Amino acid sequence: MDGFERRTEEKKKKVLRAAFDLMNTDTGIENLTIDAVAKQANVGKTSIFKYFGSKEKLIHEVFIRSMDEMGEKAKKIMEKNASFEETLIAMSQNKIDYLEKINKQFYLDLMSYYTKKEDSGFTRMMEAYTKQSFGIMLD
Repeated sequence: MDGFERRTEEKKKKVLRAAFDLMNTDTGIENLTIDAVAKQANVGKTSIFKYFGSKEKLIHEVFIRSMDEMGEKAKKIMEKNASFEETLIAMSQNKIDYLEKINKQFYLDLMSYYTKKEDSGFTRMMEAYTKQSFGIMLD
């Protein structure tokens, strides 16, 4: 990765972090604006549109990354091949840690988004995560 690509990735991360921080509030996505994200991330609005295309796609990416983070931690728990009881406790703690990190409105927005976007990859990702989690527990 060259310097330009590295800077681009860093900017994208800043935008995603800023969007997450703004979405992870009592107002959630309702009052989220590209202006606010750009200001908080200290980037131009054009950069946000260049990276994500639209506010909707930015929100989608924030939700995907949020779930991916929890899923990656769950995979690491499963790779330990601990006993069922230890795995269940660790998986439960992973979910608790995730829920403590997010605001109630963020969770409600996430669930609303999940149920309304059946055509998106997000729904398939959530279904796969659920099947994987239950499958692991039942093995």
